[in-house]
Amino acid sequence: MSVNPVNPKPFLQELTGKPVYVRLKWGLEYKGFLVSTDGYMNLQLANTEEFQDGKSNGALGEVFIRCNNVLYIIRKLCKNNVLSKPPHRMIMGQWY
Repeated sequence: MSVNPVNPKPFLQELTGKPVYVRLKWGLEYKGFLVSTDGYMNLQLANTEEFQDGKSNGALGEVFIRCNNVLYIIRKLCKNNVLSKPPHRMIMGQWY
């Protein structure tokens, strides 16, 4: 498997205003629209839904996620409501 490193700041700027899938270090997952990021790469999501163990915990609306809690971020590509996982994601603080 070849690795294609991606600079995280342009990647996050490209995702602003688009649907994303965020997984935290302890397993919680969030689906929502990326509203903004800051210089520390904290995330603001809107229309957010929380998932744990693949099951929805319900809609949360607007959330703020601190940067050091993020395991990875994926562009949410929907086709028949199925989440597609493209290769651009962050794993253990490293972008792939």
